[in-house]
Amino acid sequence: MKLLVVNPNTTVAVTELLARRVGAAVGASAEVEAVTARFGAEYIASEASYVVAAHAALEACRNHCDAHGRPDAIIVGCFGDPGVFALREALGLPVVGLAEAAMREAAGHGRFAIVTGGAAWGPMLIRLARALELGDRLAGVGIVAATGAELAADPERALVTLAEACLGAMQGVEAVVLGGAALAGMAEAIASAATPRLAVPLIDSVDAAARAALASLR
Repeated sequence: MKLLVVNPNTTVAVTELLARRVGAAVGASAEVEAVTARFGAEYIASEASYVVAAHAALEACRNHCDAHGRPDAIIVGCFGDPGVFALREALGLPVVGLAEAAMREAAGHGRFAIVTGGAAWGPMLIRLARALELGDRLAGVGIVAATGAELAADPERALVTLAEACLGAMQGVEAVVLGGAALAGMAEAIASAATPRLAVPLIDSVDAAARAALASLR
């Protein structure tokens, strides 16, 4: 089985991180390929860059399919899922978004909170949760001041900042989602460092998407 990971931003390092993390999550179950958007923002952090990213994801997937054939499923590697619905319509394949996969997994535990970086994402994620009919399960979105780019640039500081945010978000919920392609793997590190203070599951959005993609292929 072939699994295509498309990074809707133009940062190749994020694409490489996504490919490694998804590859580790799926193991021998699928062959993972990854592509990077040809145009758009280095990190998606606004409504405008989100719209451009959806277009870029469509183009990247179409170009890859034309050159290498159609995959069995696609993961859109942005926590916010730009282009997911359009790709499903255009290609007729299972298309998994990081945010949808993580929210649905978290909702399986009950009410959940989201922690991510970048102020613009708060209302955007609330809107997405409502569109997915998960608005009643979403207790809130915790935003750290740093953007995804800034968090990725200083992983040690990001780990401390995000751990504090995750611990603060867990009150009154049954799960917390740590959202962001550039934050792949940090949930595992936070959960390890914060145990036993972190009393609810902490869900990595990239890992959740990999699990959802595998499930779609069974």
